[in-house]
Amino acid sequence: MKKTFCLLLLTALAGLSRADEVLRVYNWTNYIEPEVLAAFQRESGVRVEYSTFSTAADLDAALSGPAKYDLVVPSHFQLSRLIGDKRLQALDFTRLPHYGSLDPSLLAMLAGFESANRYVVPYLWGSVGLVSNPALAEQAFGGPLPNSWSLLFDEQLSARLAPCGLGLLDAPEETLSLWLNYRGRNLSLGGTRQIDQAGRRLLALQRYVRNLDNDGYVADLASGKLCVAMAWVGHALTAAEQNPALRFRIPDEGALVFIDSLAIPANAARPDLAYRFIDYLLQPDNARRNALASRFYSPLAADSPEMARLAEEQPMLVPDQAERRRLYFLERLTPEQKVRVDALWQRIKAVR
Repeated sequence: MKKTFCLLLLTALAGLSRADEVLRVYNWTNYIEPEVLAAFQRESGVRVEYSTFSTAADLDAALSGPAKYDLVVPSHFQLSRLIGDKRLQALDFTRLPHYGSLDPSLLAMLAGFESANRYVVPYLWGSVGLVSNPALAEQAFGGPLPNSWSLLFDEQLSARLAPCGLGLLDAPEETLSLWLNYRGRNLSLGGTRQIDQAGRRLLALQRYVRNLDNDGYVADLASGKLCVAMAWVGHALTAAEQNPALRFRIPDEGALVFIDSLAIPANAARPDLAYRFIDYLLQPDNARRNALASRFYSPLAADSPEMARLAEEQPMLVPDQAERRRLYFLERLTPEQKVRVDALWQRIKAVR
């Protein structure tokens, strides 16, 4: 009887211990394959309290507040500040057996942000590029389309395409950066005079632009109301699911890139569970499935079998090496530049 009682007690304690295995995750909305999350909980016995956010400001507020998370997903432009403020733990990569599956070029890119590759591992990444409906656009254009931002940023060319519908993102810094990069300039290196000059040109282009938003353009691309638009890759692929004729490209002049990474906050209660979940997400097939579900790029090495499979399943989710070389990070602005850009954008939106 005593032996039976001890066995029952140990079983109960094991159950309590299992119930206490709680991992608190804070991630972007629609940024994981639900079955990957469910499978981790089944296989590990860890219960995941999974919360989501929709802006970088939400994550900043959460990390400054009383709530404690064990795993968060900051964007690359947040890393320098978060690391400088000591809000993230340096990672022990010996606890991540699948770390070797990651793309070395992504790790090198993260190293440029306060050696962020010591604190985070890339989770998903993406770009702001050009999406087109070739059949509609070529008819209006009068021939094959160049792989160039000139379709949106050259006034003569955009005038030819305007009848079939042009779209820009409601993203002031991104749009201004791409416009200046197209002309061989850098947003952060120019003064307010350069911003004002760019603004006048962008204002002049507004008469040819049908959409200036971050949501409605997806449905308009899918339905054929737009033939060329600036787009986040995930949005372009969402539209392409409904309209397979759409093509997303990285223009010859270059495009913006962003990286969202997995990080353990300095005040995490269960970093041990965070390591287990990070490594689970880095398993190549899980990384592939998360890319398919979110419609953003996978962090896996380009020569991995899973990337080859991903290229067959969704070619636009696998930029080639030539396209990768044309990607660049959004520049950092001074407070004065930021104020000027925001004021300019309000003028652009006011004329619509």
